[in-house]
Amino acid sequence: MRIINIFFITLLAPFLGLLGGAYLELHQNANLLRIPVEKLTPTMTGLAECTLSLEENIGFIRQSAEEQQRQHLENERILEELAHKTGTQKKLSDAIYEQRILKRLGPPIDEYKSEQVEIQVFQLNGLGYRGYIAKIKLYDPGVFNVVLGKDKLGVSETTSAAVKRTGAVLGINGGGFFHMMQDGRQYTLPIGNTMIDGKFIDGFRPSYDDLFFAGINSDGELLGGVFFEKDKLMQLEPLSGVSFVPVLIKNRQPLPIPPKWQNQKQPRTIIGEYGNDDLIMIVVDGRQSDWSSGVTLEQLQIKLLELGVIEAYNLDGGGSSAFVFKDQVLNRPSDGKERPVATNIVIMP
Repeated sequence: MRIINIFFITLLAPFLGLLGGAYLELHQNANLLRIPVEKLTPTMTGLAECTLSLEENIGFIRQSAEEQQRQHLENERILEELAHKTGTQKKLSDAIYEQRILKRLGPPIDEYKSEQVEIQVFQLNGLGYRGYIAKIKLYDPGVFNVVLGKDKLGVSETTSAAVKRTGAVLGINGGGFFHMMQDGRQYTLPIGNTMIDGKFIDGFRPSYDDLFFAGINSDGELLGGVFFEKDKLMQLEPLSGVSFVPVLIKNRQPLPIPPKWQNQKQPRTIIGEYGNDDLIMIVVDGRQSDWSSGVTLEQLQIKLLELGVIEAYNLDGGGSSAFVFKDQVLNRPSDGKERPVATNIVIMP
């Protein structure tokens, strides 16, 4: 029996040695893995601070998103109320209606009257933005003109130059445009459809990307919309007009602003109409923090409805925005000077 025990001990000796060595190595490594508490505490404290900071940032982002959503809902509520009020205004007599419009616009800073047209100019002061408004009575629709740069397709011209050249009393920049190089020469061409004296300057082009056509008919009434077929537009008997994007107000109702145009403060140019067929032209300055930061299209919708406007279209803005009255540039173009544009809208004396 003793011989057998000795035999087994001899047989297991190598394995016992391996187990013993492994135990000693594991014990030593375990000691190495032990981190003193005084070294661990600052690390844990820093981790806790980072976690707290992350939670605060997440909370701030959540609050910002909630604030934007709250503001959006508030804007929708205001627009709905204003649209309802605007819808009842034309039920008033013309005289009372006119008085209410003028009360909202405030005292005019200048005016012009003739047998063909009556123009009143007002200052526009909003929260963080400034601009000018022209309220226009067209006794003769023929005084409303869309003009190409120097009366040539592909040529650009500043608004003040167009006013001076044509002898107009009022002018604003018109529709959107793009530049094209051909044979080493740059051409400035209007986008969409442009009409002068009842004729398209370069044929009819179906709408795309929310592009509208806006102008007047032979009665001097504002017309506009998104047109995919020429016949649909021609049924409205347009006389003059330009194209840009987006439609702001239609049939006394604010329309949704396309996502890519939302919540952007920019210089703006607007053409619209009151319930008595008076036209309104607005230019808002922007990109100048010491003067005017610009205005979002959503803010403009609210302002237009507050002013009683029943239909409105956003024309080319940014550095193109210009308001010229009696040969003077009243606004402050964001480029520091007027930008030559493809089309201008002028009102003749």
